[in-house]
Amino acid sequence: MRFRFLHAADLHLDTPFTGIHRVEARLAETLRDATKQAFENLVAAALEHEVAFVVIAGDVYDGPQRGVRAQLAFRDGLERLARAGIRCFVVHGNHDPVDEGWSAVRTWPDGVKVFGSTEVEAVPVERDGQLLAVVHGVSYATRKVTENLARRFHRLEESCFQVGVLHCNAGANADHAAYSPCSVDDLVAAGLDYWALGHVHSRQFLRSGAPWIAYPGNLQGLSPKPTECGAKGALLIDVEDHRVADVSFLPLDVVRFDEFEVDIVSVPDVGSLVETLCDAARERAASHDRRAVILRAILVGRGDVHADLRRGRTREQLLGPVRTALAAATPAIWMDAINDRTRPSLDIDEMRGRADFTADLIATADATLVASPSRSALIEPHLTDLPTGELRRLLDDDIGAAPSEDEIRRALDIALDHVAETEA
Repeated sequence: MRFRFLHAADLHLDTPFTGIHRVEARLAETLRDATKQAFENLVAAALEHEVAFVVIAGDVYDGPQRGVRAQLAFRDGLERLARAGIRCFVVHGNHDPVDEGWSAVRTWPDGVKVFGSTEVEAVPVERDGQLLAVVHGVSYATRKVTENLARRFHRLEESCFQVGVLHCNAGANADHAAYSPCSVDDLVAAGLDYWALGHVHSRQFLRSGAPWIAYPGNLQGLSPKPTECGAKGALLIDVEDHRVADVSFLPLDVVRFDEFEVDIVSVPDVGSLVETLCDAARERAASHDRRAVILRAILVGRGDVHADLRRGRTREQLLGPVRTALAAATPAIWMDAINDRTRPSLDIDEMRGRADFTADLIATADATLVASPSRSALIEPHLTDLPTGELRRLLDDDIGAAPSEDEIRRALDIALDHVAETEA
């Protein structure tokens, strides 16, 4: 028996975008509807792929003050699925717990199951009189759930595919609050075939098979944070003979956040830097499948432009010309910020000719690059001076590995920066 289902989470409908500066009117309108449009894209994907059901693993909304617009959009999307015979299973998480917040929708379309918070419920999914799957789920009653809810889940005796839907922090993810904390072992112990998790906004597979344990990430990125960058969407799961046959990612987002680096080494002046930033922004945007993008540029490397960037508000003033140059782009390209991690130019050849510590430092690095010794050769002469071989014990795993050329050059770079700062 074959069927498909969609796994989505963290819709955060009508959530305000954070961490970005004021944007142009055209992009502001796109952002206003982005989470709603991403949900509509999810509904369209479910219809296109003719899935048997959709699971939504928590945080449909962003908080107790749920707007009517968001609630009606969610209800209308589920109604479209119900009319097509597609069931939908929803749990609530820390942002939209069932006992907190106002609900404008009190009745749901047939085929929609919103799990309660008192106990794990197991709901069968049938097609043409045959049992396809059992979906298990439980919602949060309040925002700060610290109980390990995974331990409440148990496989039913029915011989079919069984799915667990849970909003949780599995594996102690440091980027997210420890709500309903659990381990991978806790999830495996339940005996289910697929865990549809929510809460973590980056797409992750904690286990690929027997059982599958996955976070799809949120449906739409919400800020420039690393966990919000890149493609966002849902997971399409193909099931055959009671096992996962394939898992694929469906990008469903409307606006993307991303960042990129620009090396200033060959940039002669600020005017050229504007052109370089615009070219890099267009190239980056082209990789995002004709979606609007909000970008942050990180300037790196050594060059003469470093001194220009440190004068007054040069870096902030670059944003205006860059945004103007990108204004005609379709879809929209918005440069949100330019971060400066550049360093001053260094004339290494001139430094080699000095009769000082800097010249000795460069000479040591040059000799190391030529000889390419192992770490063992670099460290061994000093081991006997250490108490009871403590460093040998601490570094034993790495002691025989040779440093790469890149590592040596980066170490020299850092050392020269420290020397330059001291001399300044």
